[in-house]
Order: sequence, then structure tokens, then C-alpha cells
Amino acid sequence: MGIISNITEGFSPSRRAVLAGGGAGGLVLAFSLAGKGAAADTPAALNAYVAVAPDGIVTIVSKNPEIGQGIKTSLPMLIAEELDVDWVNVRTVQADNDPVAYGRQFAGGSMATPLHWDQLRQVGAAGRAMLLAAAAADWGVEAASLTTEPGVVVHAASRRRATYGALAAKAATQTAPELSSVPLKDASAYRIIGQPIPQVDTAAIVTGQPLFGIDMRLPGMLYAAYAKAPVFGAKVASADLAAAQGVKGVRRAFVVEGGTEFDGLLPGVAVVADSWWAANKGRQGLNVQWADHSTSSQSTQGYAGQARSLAEAKAGKTLRHDGDVEAALSGSAKTVEADYFYPFLSHATLEPQNCTAHFHDGKMEIWAPTQLPEPGRQIVAKTLGLAPENVIVHMTRSGGGFGRRLMNDYMAEAAWIAKEAGAPVKLVWTREDDMRHDFYRPAGFHHFRGGIDDAGNVTAWANHFVTFGEGEATARSAGMAPTEFPARFIDNYRLDVSMMPLGVPTGPLRAPGSNAIAFVVQSFIDELAHAGGVDPVEMRLRLLGDRGLVGDDARSGYDAARMAAVVRLAAEKSAWGEGLEPRRGKGIAFHYSHLGYFAEVAEVVVAEDGTVKVEKVWVAADVGRQIINPLGALNQIEGSVIDGISEMFGEITIKDGQVEQGNFDTFPLLRIDAAPVIETHFIKSDNPPTGLGEPALPPVVPAVTNAIFAATGKRVRSLPLRAEELAAG
Repeated sequence: MGIISNITEGFSPSRRAVLAGGGAGGLVLAFSLAGKGAAADTPAALNAYVAVAPDGIVTIVSKNPEIGQGIKTSLPMLIAEELDVDWVNVRTVQADNDPVAYGRQFAGGSMATPLHWDQLRQVGAAGRAMLLAAAAADWGVEAASLTTEPGVVVHAASRRRATYGALAAKAATQTAPELSSVPLKDASAYRIIGQPIPQVDTAAIVTGQPLFGIDMRLPGMLYAAYAKAPVFGAKVASADLAAAQGVKGVRRAFVVEGGTEFDGLLPGVAVVADSWWAANKGRQGLNVQWADHSTSSQSTQGYAGQARSLAEAKAGKTLRHDGDVEAALSGSAKTVEADYFYPFLSHATLEPQNCTAHFHDGKMEIWAPTQLPEPGRQIVAKTLGLAPENVIVHMTRSGGGFGRRLMNDYMAEAAWIAKEAGAPVKLVWTREDDMRHDFYRPAGFHHFRGGIDDAGNVTAWANHFVTFGEGEATARSAGMAPTEFPARFIDNYRLDVSMMPLGVPTGPLRAPGSNAIAFVVQSFIDELAHAGGVDPVEMRLRLLGDRGLVGDDARSGYDAARMAAVVRLAAEKSAWGEGLEPRRGKGIAFHYSHLGYFAEVAEVVVAEDGTVKVEKVWVAADVGRQIINPLGALNQIEGSVIDGISEMFGEITIKDGQVEQGNFDTFPLLRIDAAPVIETHFIKSDNPPTGLGEPALPPVVPAVTNAIFAATGKRVRSLPLRAEELAAG
């Protein structure tokens, strides 16, 4: 097993015929069915995903964008397993955007594994069947009498053997079997799935080879900077274009009228130059004056005031009301009230937004680090007035996505500028652009009331959630589902929601919704546990109860037994209940998101000055019966935990309708010396495998804040963490 080359030149998957297959996610599989074989010295394409070269090297296409989650490794592993090849003979390539050949291509929602677990194994099995059919035709035997060893077809009766490379050209002319008809391996026979395999791009990344959007180069390429209003969507009132064009190397500067959609082309001023340095210097001389905008009076302080008023008025829409909450609260032995807040957050991707665009021959060609290439293609087509088929999108590797690159505003900007400039153009945002023109994780306010009886059991739960939106629609990623735990687990439960208008763009951040909801819900559970004199682990197990699936099905329901199992495992592995020295504490939390069941225990030390150090996190996870790549799984969990802890120290604040933070000095990221030890344990339950990119993040935030309470007696109800509020005394 070694690090695999990240690219194979000269291979373009055949799309001569299309078969629709597999329903989940709208997967469409394209097969090369008949007609031409490959030339003797070129790979033969068995289908849109697989090509086999005469020397036995197998090239497998990875259909989805690679944003750091390891999908360019794990998805080809599924195909390679059923194709029956040695992984050392596999090369992977990134697919271009092609919805006809590949169906939906996206990175988000931790859905790559659940959507493709069956279908891509079937793709590999179908390719293997075509190789068997080719050998059977050559040898005049039944395909059923043949078997495979890695990369070789074998006829045991006659002892004949043929390599995949020798059979590939003929196999490419075979009729592809129906995907539903191909047999799949039993898990006991896996040789690739379940093995810890390094990411295929690792060698290229550490040696600085060009992989990312920001690395893109084209002959005759120019560079662009794009200035947008600090108040989102404001138009250009005036700009000193001459000053920008007077900078050496600047070719053009021009105003872009733009529109009003945050995820499209907003108004601004473009500067195009021979180098990015020159473009940015030209931009600095523009002296843009921005028109007044209706949201310029909005502020973080104003949102907080509105939220208090809405909570006090007890007005809003009831999303769920089970039992009689008010009567249960009145009859409770103890009641607890608490207000919680979490701030706006930036995605802070280490690679700022960028895109390279070239308008030629009536077509717009795009190279972009996007999580949603097809919607990006549609936005570019709409912006330029082109037919979608005249927009070509090449997916580059992304230097972080976390949900930010689900929006393709930077693609629309680059395309417009390139068409106007009449040359290939690479648009690169500054760090300040990236942080001040994000689609932020929405802030939120929660007013909780809870009741407990004499035995410490929860009798009532009420949550007035104040968020952002207008009419019936919440802002992007600002909602809360009426089934969110502990709904359905407490007889007297109420969830009300009030909304405030917002002029700030919001969107999904890694584990959207869950990354905030877990903090407030699991923290308030801890409050109720301590008020009732119940151990926090015991309180969670009581709430979950002795039951299994709660709800209609495995996707919309909540499997309490699976969650209880990870809670017990996290408590066991962390030696929960053992005594700790002063100002050291452990906290526990759990959360279900993206089909994954996670419980986590954090151990923290809080210094006398209030500085928090997370020393260790124990993670217990149930993501089904099979981990495709254990090495990649650990990478995802550890990255999620570190990401979640990092988010606890940052905030985006709004003043005069503008974001105040602009770089990592005011929006810090966790440094490597602050990263905790992370210990991960999996429960392999008898359930289909699910994704890992997001569900490990939400529990770590409340696990840490609950640990801070255990260490100091001070309850964290508002983020970000502030040392002065946790200091001794």
C-alpha cells in the first residue's frame, strides 16, 4: 500500500451511452456499451468511471468535489473493491461537472457515503462482469465458470489466466449488465474497503504541486480583484477608475451593475491586471463611494435588543407543543430558566474564494473550487445570458469548504469579468474579502424553561427560539426542526420561534444548524441534571429511555438505543466519574446529525485567569456497519472536533450593516499547540454506513462548555468563550 498518483493524463471517460441507475441522490451511470475498442496503447473505458490500461493500471474517476473530506479516495475505493483490483494499481482522477454522466455532483451534508455505498460498488461489479464476459468470449466458456483475482481473470478448469489489461479493449465492447443484477461481495471478502489508505492527493499537497483552484494557470491569463460594498448589496455611487488604471500592470477597471441576489453577481468594481498584486493595488486606489442601503443600520447590538423584546413578549409561532407545558412547570419540584446565545461565524476557509474563467468560442469555461458545480453552472449561465450547455465547469480541489462553497457567487463574478475583459481571468479574493463577504453561520437566541420532579426527572421543556427571517421563511441555516431532540422524548415540550429581518447573508457551516443547536440543548440538559442532583450521563440516559427508533423511519426518526450506546461508550472510555483536581473538569454531550450518532466527553483545564485548555476529547460514534477508510474516518472526526473547538473562540459582529472582523487577528483559529488529544471509538451497528464529514462536530462544543462548568462552577451560556468571565474569584 502506498500513496497513489493523483492524476492520469490522457483519459477521458466514454459517455457513448447512458443508463439510469440507482435512485438515491439521482445517481446516473454512463456506460461504454459497444462499438470501438481502445487503441493498443491507451486505456479502455469500461464505463464513465473506470478505464483499464494495457499494463493493468486502472484509472477510476471520482465524481464529487474534493474539499478535504477524502472523497477522492473513498469513492474510488468502493469501485476498486468490487472491480477486484489491487489498490497500488489504481490511479484516481477528478471528474468534471457532467450531470448526464454522473448525476448530482456535490460535497455537502455528509451524503457521499450513504448515496453511493451501493451504487458505486455496483459500478465496480459491473466492470468486473464485463471483463469476465470478454474472457468468456475469448475462451469459449461460460462466464459463470470464471473467477477473478486482483487484476486477473481465471478459468480454474483449464488453468487459463488473463490480466485485465489484456482483456480491457474487448471488455469495453461488451454489453454492460443492469446494475441491480450484479452480485456484490460479502463484507468478509473485502480487501480494500475497511483498510486505512492514505489520501491520494497527499503527496502532491505536501510537495506543492498545483491542485487547488488558486493554483490554476492558463496561457495569456490576467488577474482580477473585485471590490464589493461593505454593506451587503449596496450599489456603486462613484469610483476613481482612472486612479486604478494608472497603476502599472493594470489593464482595465470597470463598474459592474450587478443584482440583488447574495449568491449571484452583486454590484462592485472590477480591476484586471497582469498580476494579482497589480490588480489589488489598482483596487486600493479606486476610492469607491457606495450608495445608501436599507440594511446599513443593522448591528449585533440591535439584534440582541430585538431578541430580548421578542422573548419577553412571548410572541411567535409555535412549531411544536406536546402535553401541557405550563401546568407541568407549575407542578415541578424545581424549575430552571436560562438564556443562551451563539454568534455569527465565518467559514474562514484557508484558501480564499477564487475562480478562473475563459470566454471563448461562445462558451464560458470555468475552473473553480466549488461544492455545487451544477448550480454554479446555472448561475453563470443566468448571469451571462448563456444557455447552460455553453458553460463548462472543471472542478478543482478546494482548500476547505465547510459549506461556504455551496454558494457560487465568486464563479459569477469571475465569469462576468472574464467576458468583459476578453481574456482568461483568475479572480482571487483577499482574506478580508473572504471574511467580510461570507455566508455566515446565523446567530441565535434561546430562552429555555425546564422543570424537574423530586427524583430529578425532566417534567417540562420550553424553548423560545429567536432567529432570523421574514414571513414564514427563516434565513438560510437559521431554522430549528420541530423534531429536534428532546422533542418526542419529553411529554410536555414546546418550541416557539420568533424571527427578525436580516440584511446579512447566511448559509450552512459544517453541520449546519446542529453546530449551534447542540450547544444550547446539551448545555440546558446539563443545567437540569445539576439542578436535579442527577449525574449528567445518567440524565441523558434517562431522557433517551429504554427504546429504539422514535419516529417514522431511520432517516427521519431518532434511534434512542444507538444514541444511548454511544453515550455509555464515551462515558466508559473517558473514565467518567473519576475525581479530578481543582479547575479541571469533564463534560459530556451527544447529538444526532447527518445520520450519525455521536457522544463526546471533553476534559478541560481552566487557568486562574480564565484561559481554557481542552486537553482531551473522547469520541464515541455509530455511523453504521462499515467504515470505508479508517484513516480517512479518523481524519474527519479529529478535524471536526478541532473545528468545533476553534469555533468556540470566534465571532462575527455587525456594525452599521458591515462585518467588523477581517482577518485571523480578529477571528482567530485554533493553533496546533492548543489542539487536544482525540481518542475515537466506533460502534459497528447493523445499519447502512453513513457520512463522517460533519456529525462529530456538534457534540464537542457543549461537551467543552459542560466541562468548564464542572471545573469552575460557571455556566457558559454565551459564545464565544471569554477568559475574563471564567477567571477565578
